[in-house]
Amino acid sequence: MGIRLGKMQRIVDLRSVWQHEEYDFSQWLAKDENLAQLAEAVGIDMELEETESSVGSFSVDIYAKEVGTSRGIIIENQLEDTNHDHLGKIITYAAGKEAQVIIWVVKHARDEHKQAIAWLNQHTDEKIGIFLIEVELWKIGDSLPAPRFNVVERPNEWAKNVKVVESLTPLKRFQLEFWQNFCAFAFKDMEFSKIFKKRKPYATNWYNLSCGVQPLNLEFTINVSKGVLTAGIYITNDKDLYHTMQERQADIEQMLGTSIEWSEAELDCRMLVRRKIPKSVDNRNCNEDYRWFMDRAILLKKVAEMFKSK
Repeated sequence: MGIRLGKMQRIVDLRSVWQHEEYDFSQWLAKDENLAQLAEAVGIDMELEETESSVGSFSVDIYAKEVGTSRGIIIENQLEDTNHDHLGKIITYAAGKEAQVIIWVVKHARDEHKQAIAWLNQHTDEKIGIFLIEVELWKIGDSLPAPRFNVVERPNEWAKNVKVVESLTPLKRFQLEFWQNFCAFAFKDMEFSKIFKKRKPYATNWYNLSCGVQPLNLEFTINVSKGVLTAGIYITNDKDLYHTMQERQADIEQMLGTSIEWSEAELDCRMLVRRKIPKSVDNRNCNEDYRWFMDRAILLKKVAEMFKSK
């Protein structure tokens, strides 16, 4: 019996599906499942903050945050060829929002604008990344149109990361390797990887995971000089929720099976538990630390879900 296959057909006219950039395409892209598809293309886990987000007298199509780090992300959409006007807009919006990730989604990227984005990526530090992406529509036979995001230009992460690693102090190098090894250990566990999505580790004393509850994130820290690990819930700019959680301290401690601590800053707050570790990490097997983080992460996610908005 012969094998029958469909033929992929490209829909050239994007406006046959999205007639208007702001009211159709931007609103479509802002939905969780579509933003997740864009996030997969660029390799950054992101969450929507708002559409048509104000930047002075202007507004950026979509403003998002990177899950776990809260890096600002601006997304500017253009259902036509790139032009100088939008190139200026993405720089203006990034400055106004103090964003560290810029995503320019277009129908077609002109060569001069590819070169401009490549040049910007080469001449910015490792904290700034600019993506130029072409969006396409495809279908097979009479199927519904399916979008595809093609990354035309991206930050040269390899070159930037090499530059960063070479300049790291011994402590920063240890922190980077500690979280890299944690990711390798934790996400080979099938159950853990079903619950949490891995994010990129950095040379910091902390590592975050999304718990699926806004504005909460799970945060883990290591302090070798003090000999302590912490695992907790980080509350971003919501003092009311922080105080509500404090009122449930007894319930939370019962769920975690240990006493908890509270830390309140001007904007953000934290609830945490501690684990003592040796102050020397030379030739030390950290797998017990990683397993402790994993166990705490699962319990803390359940705690966070107690405060999920209905």
